[in-house]
Amino acid sequence: MDNATRSELSRNAVLEAALAIIARDGPGRLTLDAIVQESGVSKGGLMHHFRTKEAVLKALLQRQIDYAEEFSRGYFDEFGTRQSQPHLATQIATLREAVTTPPSVFFALLGAAAQEPGLLSTTREIDAKKIEIIKAEAADPELAMLRWVAAWGLTLTALMGLSPISEEERKRLFDRLLDDRRWLAPPAAAEPRHTRVSPAGKDEDR
Repeated sequence: MDNATRSELSRNAVLEAALAIIARDGPGRLTLDAIVQESGVSKGGLMHHFRTKEAVLKALLQRQIDYAEEFSRGYFDEFGTRQSQPHLATQIATLREAVTTPPSVFFALLGAAAQEPGLLSTTREIDAKKIEIIKAEAADPELAMLRWVAAWGLTLTALMGLSPISEEERKRLFDRLLDDRRWLAPPAAAEPRHTRVSPAGKDEDR
């Protein structure tokens, strides 16, 4: 095994150990010594990759961001040209994919974010840029935002175990959020005709 492969395996072992510790014991129990014990990686090997606990947490969050970005690129390349709002569709599909995240990983990341709130600034900046693109491509920016926020709600309630709806119903709702045809504004209704009775007793339309 070459050094690069061995180094990558060691780094992954550290991250998996950190996830296990946070999920099992909470973020407050995450220390470099605990990671060494959990992973089997030497202290020197750990310090080669991560010199602080915050560096480990950043790497965990970045790994999830990278996965989401890779999925988004693949979806956009394959399905984007078929959508009238390709960036909105891509973000809804990415959130639908996030529902498959193991709960242990989600709660580990949530705990990490609570421990180090500054880590979320990266994701906020990424989402802010995406929102601007989604608004720019939408005929109705507010409706596009409602669809995006609804997708977030479906995802978060599912991951946190708070969703009152079934998996099948959630799937149907995501399908509807992704279907631009079901969000088109209805044609403007004709102005209603009002009838009044003239002094002569005849109906008059106006």
